Amino acid sequence: MRQFVNKLKIPHTFVLIFSIGAIVAAATWIIPAGEFDTVKNAQGKPIVVAGTYHSVDAKPQGIFDLLLAPAKGFIDAVEIAIFILIIGGAFKVFSKSGAIEAAIIKTAHKLRGREILTIPALMILFSLGGAVFGMSEEIIPFIAIFVPFALALGYDSIVGIAIPFVGAGLGFAGAMLNPFTVGIAQGIAGLKPFSGVGYRTICWAAITLVGIAFVMLYARKIKKNPATSPVYEIDLQKKKELTKIHADDVHFTTTHKLVIATGIAGIALLIFGVLKWGWYIQELCALFIGLGIVCGIVARLGANTTARYFAEGARDLCDTAILVGLARAITVIAQDGRIIDTVLQYLAFLVQDVPHMISVWLMFLIQTVINFFVPSGSGQAALTIPIMAPLGDLLGIKRQVTVLAYQFGDGFTNLIIPTSYVLLGCLAMAKVPWSSWARWILPLQIVFVVIGCALLSLAVGINFGA
Repeated sequence: MRQFVNKLKIPHTFVLIFSIGAIVAAATWIIPAGEFDTVKNAQGKPIVVAGTYHSVDAKPQGIFDLLLAPAKGFIDAVEIAIFILIIGGAFKVFSKSGAIEAAIIKTAHKLRGREILTIPALMILFSLGGAVFGMSEEIIPFIAIFVPFALALGYDSIVGIAIPFVGAGLGFAGAMLNPFTVGIAQGIAGLKPFSGVGYRTICWAAITLVGIAFVMLYARKIKKNPATSPVYEIDLQKKKELTKIHADDVHFTTTHKLVIATGIAGIALLIFGVLKWGWYIQELCALFIGLGIVCGIVARLGANTTARYFAEGARDLCDTAILVGLARAITVIAQDGRIIDTVLQYLAFLVQDVPHMISVWLMFLIQTVINFFVPSGSGQAALTIPIMAPLGDLLGIKRQVTVLAYQFGDGFTNLIIPTSYVLLGCLAMAKVPWSSWARWILPLQIVFVVIGCALLSLAVGINFGA
């Protein structure tokens, strides 16, 4: 079976995403154009007005529009693209010091026989980050650390991605305090900020435990038979780069320790800056430029060598920057073709005149579909909650439950959709094809659909939000 899969010609990620863009462009010739009226909220962000959907002049997207969309997408997401390039530069300097390799191998030897315990411990920490302050883009730099760490422990690159990315994604989906999803959605729905935290904490715990169990079972399987990994051939080359992976005597020098301390201080400053000072992309770019410079000084690499490594690291992630533009292009095509609001309007009709329980599941489905076009928690809340909240009122569904359906629909599929620039950034950092990742995580997505429906059903049953 594995040999058959290996013989299959899997399209390059660029081809996959561009093909999706072409399908969406074709859809603009079929789906009627329409829009909702919008008003600005207290923060100045546009919020749709329920019941104002109306037809507008169609703008079907042709071949030139399809070719133009990546450039528009790149302009829209230029901050993210620059952030990724700067991360690549900073971590190339960091890795060339030799400190990461020495620290990982030293830690791997100390954890012999207890490697599996690192997975739940670390994933819970990242899940809390996603649940409490909406950790998302901040995950990307961690991939450069955890992929080699997972390889040194005898796992594969997928486990290395899963520890930080899936960990934070579990928290993001089941968040009790995430200001970018729960906070904004509850504000739009007219609910008290972060109300219902008790039941959401139960949801977070259930989702996090299931996700951790999935990753641990997979990790055990890879530990027993590495050849079963969908990225086995890719990882063979990576393991060659960890030249001392089986060495018993690894020299972890004072310089290495100082470089690691610098990196830890940088990550701590990142977390503090995001939480305390509201840092976002521009501030994080400045942080990683500074981190690269300081690491170069501490490692005594010299100014020219540091600059050369930084340029090499940025160059290594040029593909990722292009992927960001391509992923954003899909949304640009749907927006320019004026079909996103139409899709939402038609999907909303599905919820009407059905039993409460089924209508909640359909809300969950609607949010999942919309998330493909609008993979932004706050953006999706602004688009869907003004429609779904009053619709839920008519159906007798509490607004807390409506927000929960949005939360699950927005969160779960962020782990698989190719329009998520965070996912693409993480995969590019790890040099893992999207197709390989999608095959691995698809079973977990199916499990999450079942869990999401069960938790929503329970919410309706206990009259959550009353």
